[in-house]
Amino acid sequence: MVLFVHTGSGVLNWIDEDKDRTLELRRGDVFKLRSGTVFYLHSNLESERDEFPEKLRVYAIFDVGECLYEPCLGAYSDIRDLLLGFNEKTLRTTFAVPEEVLGKLRYATKPPLITSALPRNRTHWLEEETWQSRLVKLFVRAEDVTDHLAMKPVLNSKKKSKAYNVFDSDPDFENVNGRSIVVDEKDMDALKDSSVGVFMVNLTKGSIMGPHWNPSASEISIVLKGEGMVRVVNQPSSSSPKNKSERFMVEEGDVFVVPRFYPMAQMSFENSSFVFMGFSTSAKANYPQFLVGQSSVLKVFDREVLATSFNLRNETIERLLGAQREGVILECVSCAEVELTKLMRDIEEKKRRKEEEIERIRKAEEEARKREEERKREEEEAKRREEEKRRREEEEIERERKAAEEARKREEERKREEEEAKKREEERRRREKQEEEARKREEEREREEEEAKRQEEERIRRQKEKEEARKREEEREKEEEMAKRAEEERQRKEREEAERKKREEQEMKKREEEARKREEEREMEEEMAKRREEERQRKEREEVARKKREEQERKRREEEAMKREEERKREEEAAKRAEEERRRREEEEEKRRWPPQPQPPTTAGENVVEDQS
Repeated sequence: MVLFVHTGSGVLNWIDEDKDRTLELRRGDVFKLRSGTVFYLHSNLESERDEFPEKLRVYAIFDVGECLYEPCLGAYSDIRDLLLGFNEKTLRTTFAVPEEVLGKLRYATKPPLITSALPRNRTHWLEEETWQSRLVKLFVRAEDVTDHLAMKPVLNSKKKSKAYNVFDSDPDFENVNGRSIVVDEKDMDALKDSSVGVFMVNLTKGSIMGPHWNPSASEISIVLKGEGMVRVVNQPSSSSPKNKSERFMVEEGDVFVVPRFYPMAQMSFENSSFVFMGFSTSAKANYPQFLVGQSSVLKVFDREVLATSFNLRNETIERLLGAQREGVILECVSCAEVELTKLMRDIEEKKRRKEEEIERIRKAEEEARKREEERKREEEEAKRREEEKRRREEEEIERERKAAEEARKREEERKREEEEAKKREEERRRREKQEEEARKREEEREREEEEAKRQEEERIRRQKEKEEARKREEEREKEEEMAKRAEEERQRKEREEAERKKREEQEMKKREEEARKREEEREMEEEMAKRREEERQRKEREEVARKKREEQERKRREEEAMKREEERKREEEAAKRAEEERRRREEEEEKRRWPPQPQPPTTAGENVVEDQS
């Protein structure tokens, strides 16, 4: 977290390397806290005694780059919430306190993030160690938490508790029109491992920060005082006339962002100054590229090239680039007012166009509504005619249906016999097709297993080649190191008396190099162990997947076998029914060919049954 103190003063308290650290903050200070720091901030109590105390206001920006791929605690995470996330049994056991103590902690009303504090003596405030501060220390000293949250300190002990104040520093640029200051890693050591820089610009009345762009950072700005106009050239590489530039007015408290490479200019009004600060997305030197003034980037180009590019004469280009004697911050009376007038005119024009668009849409909707009503009337008339026509057609269809019913019944008897034969043929073809598909799937599975085996052998071969190449490289480095040591030893003996101090520095450097190589070898061994573990886990997963596939295949074959058995039974039943039908027909045919044989007397009921059959 990189912070900037806007107004007021106070004390920043944080825990670093198991030590309480404090820092007096005042207006204009810039400071950085590393990720995972437990801290609290209170305003200067002495300011409460002033007649008109100035509140402590702090602007901060957070580097979330470490949290893009792994979850981490959010900004301003409350230790109370983190602690009470554990159950009561765990807390009571680990703190070794009775239940009523934890009850007070758990059921106490949670204070707001920013709360009032009782006025105390400053020394007493910093030195008193309450149970809350002991809880903070205990929380930070836990080894597992410290390893997860803390990072290696980036400042030496002399600079850890030192802030950078922009008002005590000389501005990077200053003239009668204003001044600007930039804080980067060259000014503040704490920003060396950060991706954030700080800047502040103060424009006097009727001034402009010359048109420029940032080649290596975007800017997030906050207006501290006054109001002004900002012009940004949007999509500078686009050939579309729309959204080519954008202007907007800002006032105290507003935040505005200008992306990298987008040309911009900030202007103050004639009646007030315009002060803003901000954070850049790079802690390295940015070197803004100005388009106008003494530091204009256009001056590095050949005049004839510029004249050709602008389609102007060389003399005109010379006058264009040589007229302005100032640089960076220029005088520009009424520039902001002109931009504001254009902005208001654009707003009125957009409002007028919007009203015209609303009126046009209203008229179009009215016409569409009328057309819809006319269409509905036509549809109702057509529907009535269609209903009458449908009624007559239904009567005709009913007559045709009755006539066709008789023909259908006769045709159905014939079709049933044809369908039986067709179904038997289709069933036979279906079984043949299923058998063919099963055979193809089995062949495809065998090909896939063979391909997977070949790829695994190829991967193992490449891994062995890489390992052999690495070993050869290590042997070569060791031989070079031995030769280098022998050469250094020879030089050391020759210059033992004359260069004793230099020889000691070389020996220290050599020990550091050996320590670094041992560390690299250890990291390499850990990486190889990690790879072997991943390979083992991968083989276990493949074995489980293979067994699962075999189990699924076995179940599928059993189901197919059951299905084939059911189909065979259905075929036997169908064949049996067909045989019975054939015998019945042969018996009837036999009866029709031969004279009827004398039948024994039967009852009337039996004759009725026979006739029906």
